[in-house]
Amino acid sequence: MTHDDGSPNARMTKEQSASSSRHSDFVIPSSSDIRHSSFPRSPIASPLQLTELLAQIALGDRVAIDTEADSLHCYREKLCLLQVSVPTPDRAGWIERSALDANLGPEGAVVNIRDYVVDPLADVDLAPLCTVLAQKEVVLHGADYDLRLLRRSLNFAASRIFDTVIAARLIGIREFSLAALVERFFGVKLAKGSQKANWARRPLPERMLEYAMNDTHYLLPLADRLESKLRERDRLAWLRQSCERAIEQAAVERVRDADEAWRIRGSGALRGRAAAVMRALWQWREKEAEAVDRPPFHILQNDEVLRAAESFAAGNVPDYRYFSPRRRRAFRDAAQSALQLPEEEWPVSRRRFGTRPSAEVVRRSEELRHRRDRAARELELEPTFVAPRATLEAIAVDRTRAATFLVAWQRATLSL
Repeated sequence: MTHDDGSPNARMTKEQSASSSRHSDFVIPSSSDIRHSSFPRSPIASPLQLTELLAQIALGDRVAIDTEADSLHCYREKLCLLQVSVPTPDRAGWIERSALDANLGPEGAVVNIRDYVVDPLADVDLAPLCTVLAQKEVVLHGADYDLRLLRRSLNFAASRIFDTVIAARLIGIREFSLAALVERFFGVKLAKGSQKANWARRPLPERMLEYAMNDTHYLLPLADRLESKLRERDRLAWLRQSCERAIEQAAVERVRDADEAWRIRGSGALRGRAAAVMRALWQWREKEAEAVDRPPFHILQNDEVLRAAESFAAGNVPDYRYFSPRRRRAFRDAAQSALQLPEEEWPVSRRRFGTRPSAEVVRRSEELRHRRDRAARELELEPTFVAPRATLEAIAVDRTRAATFLVAWQRATLSL
């Protein structure tokens, strides 16, 4: 997914239980919650264990996956966990009959969700797993991050995906976090508590494994429910188009512009020498973080970097008691070096780039926005999901770029 104002990866507030019951046709009473059929006491960490998983994946057309990384605990994040859920037909039944509608297979058989957790940090070749997954439709929730992480870590590229965030938004659901959707459709409240955990630790506590497993356990029945709703609205083709675009976007390598990366939130207000110090302190922090393999914010929070830059530029010398003598010295040296730069080497304000749009471009942009808002109301979709404002402005400048930014259903909606 893209990370603009229409990002399907945005985390929304969870819906209240009463609201969920009022708006969903598929709420399952809490007395008959979907339950885990087999709780993995430890992650898959051997070729023999992996073989069982491969055999289970091969049986079905769909498989649900999710990932966990350690971005909050190291400088360069790594894939630490791969959760996999697969359907296994079980006509004997494994849940109450009143809850069957959440787990019916294509022929009416009860589908037992079997969950696995794979340890990518173990000494096991996961290439066979990637090969099998590439042959299936992969169900994910907010696919962009997971697809990028899997491509970097395992060189995995999905051929078909079902993104439950995209599907939910295509039927007009505004609260589309996984927790909100699971509560809406199944009446189950997912536990919180491990979002910021260190997934690289071993062994993983059982509570963390269960938290991770919940991220995929409900995805397959959720995909079934969302697919049914999309079929009723004749929007399955829209889902396929958007999911294909998501795969394409995730395959594009994002390269950080070194001249722009230091411009964190709030830095736009800095000018001249203060901006030069800000840039130098950001570069210093990156080097420090990489040297100790910690996230940059562990060295110094963004707001502190901003305040330090302003302080140095004003002639003061900020200090932090937790800095070691070496780090304090490097911190001050970086600032002093920036303070001595000649004016022509100071960062140039981004406001100097670009030109003011012409009156005609503004007119076309407004026309597109009104057209989008009208269509969004008729379709009961979020306007930014139909087309973000920045996209409309870009198309107003060059209409031929519409296919670059929008998939077929979005272009048709806007008559482009």
